[in-house]
Amino acid sequence: MPGNSQRPNRRKTGTKKGAVVGSGGQRRKALEGKGPTPKAADRYKHKANRQASAAARRTSGPDKPRATPGRRGQGTREGAELLVGRNPVVEALRAEIPASALFLALGVDIDERINEAVQTAGDRGLSILEVSRAELDRMTGGVLHQGIGLKVPPYAYADLPEVLAAVDGPPLVIALDGVTDPRNLGAVVRSAAAFGASAVVLPERRAAGMTATAWRTSAGAAARLPVARVTNLTRTLRSLQDQGFTVLGLDADGDVSTDSLEVGTDPVVIVVGSEGRGLSRLVGESCDQLVSIPMTNDTESLNASVAAAVLLAEVARQRRQS
Repeated sequence: MPGNSQRPNRRKTGTKKGAVVGSGGQRRKALEGKGPTPKAADRYKHKANRQASAAARRTSGPDKPRATPGRRGQGTREGAELLVGRNPVVEALRAEIPASALFLALGVDIDERINEAVQTAGDRGLSILEVSRAELDRMTGGVLHQGIGLKVPPYAYADLPEVLAAVDGPPLVIALDGVTDPRNLGAVVRSAAAFGASAVVLPERRAAGMTATAWRTSAGAAARLPVARVTNLTRTLRSLQDQGFTVLGLDADGDVSTDSLEVGTDPVVIVVGSEGRGLSRLVGESCDQLVSIPMTNDTESLNASVAAAVLLAEVARQRRQS
């Protein structure tokens, strides 16, 4: 009979849905208008917005500030960099490379280079900021920084004709054909400065640029030696030949050995090939002589920067004796 069921009552109490507190006016606010819909060009991630932004970037090109001499300016990677390492930072400050801030790791070991960097940065009115070592690690992407970093603008490459016009005596130029490792580039710049080279020339495409890594590897030599960038290396070499330069290409199979090389006091261009394939075909065909370095049979080849240093030293020796 109704009401006499022996089954337990499993109905839960207190679960009836419904408003138990006030809405706080949220329902009324939801009914209010939000204003007119923005134009398509003003809406974030809309196709029209992206097109308008791209057009603005194209038209604003001539008004962009020029890169500062001694620092890099290249394509979309243009932006401030952190130059690290005690020698590179001190050399950059000595050369008065424009900078905005000097970063020091907390608890850094103080030596003469740190003292000079702090003194020079203070005299120039640069911001000197102390950060934790972990923060400096993060800022440098894990690169060995020796507890110091200098914020510098993009690198501005030198103009090769202007550099050569200012050289007193027969110029000595180092050209790199497809060297993609910035550490090799920095090492070549360091050797070139040590043996009295006039400039280093890089192609714009498929080659390493003067990044902070290259700066650090050069041990500050990049602040003293001009680095130029050219659109077409082969065309540049032929133009230099027309100006009286002798173009020497480093090649393991070269028919001229460094022992029998005779360059005297002529203007010289030394061309160094990439780490793997060496000189490209067109560049190799443009060289006046292909030069090899005598080695034991057990050694197949030398690193690009080491090979450049060997030939640079030989050319410098001949010039001292002439």
